[in-house]
Amino acid sequence: MKIDVLTLFPHMFNGVFSESILGKANEKGLVSLNTINFREFANNKHNTVDDYPYGGGAGMVLKPEPIFSAVENLITTEGETTTKIVLMCPQGKKFDQKKAEELSKAEHLIFICGHYEGYDERIREHLVTDEISIGDYILTGGEVPAMVIIDSVVRLLPGVLGNETSAGNDSFSSGLLEYPQYTRPASFRGLDVPDVLLSGHHKNIDEWRQKESLRRTLERRPELLEKVKLSKEQLKYINELKYQSSE
Repeated sequence: MKIDVLTLFPHMFNGVFSESILGKANEKGLVSLNTINFREFANNKHNTVDDYPYGGGAGMVLKPEPIFSAVENLITTEGETTTKIVLMCPQGKKFDQKKAEELSKAEHLIFICGHYEGYDERIREHLVTDEISIGDYILTGGEVPAMVIIDSVVRLLPGVLGNETSAGNDSFSSGLLEYPQYTRPASFRGLDVPDVLLSGHHKNIDEWRQKESLRRTLERRPELLEKVKLSKEQLKYINELKYQSSE
């Protein structure tokens, strides 16, 4: 996968793209991570990329020309690939694990990170394929949200994680929150690991994990249960938990 980020602040990505999982994936050639300062595509002598909004109002609006030119240059260079052009925008669809999985199937991702008051509407209507928000709050720019999404997507690519089953067990991958995790020592300050995890009985362990995943989801994010297709056994267990909590 190739990932290009259009930003006015490319140095913000230096540490993120060179460390931890993203850095290792880049080194292995599993993903190509690049930043492009779209100011370089400005078509005026002052290299300005923003201007006052038509009709008046506060703030500055990003001009269409530099961003269109930067994207078109990247797509021309790439040739025939599956490219998604992602606009980081608080008006976009809220990002979730399902969207991360969708983006991970693309060959080429282009992220557009804005600043100032907003984007010229022609960018939104005629250039991008996806508008994404990471939450209902406002940040100073699209760089941090782009980092979040890139991290979420890259870890899903084959070979990126050491254990190929890790991503599939994460919270939200199944639609539920992940079950509790424990490691050595088995007893710490009088706090013990559940006996079932020490039993070596894989069927019982799997059953415990499934139930704990349901319990945790019900307690912390009950709305997620409405979006998941549950088996009869799972529904029965959920009803038992609800009954216990009502006593």
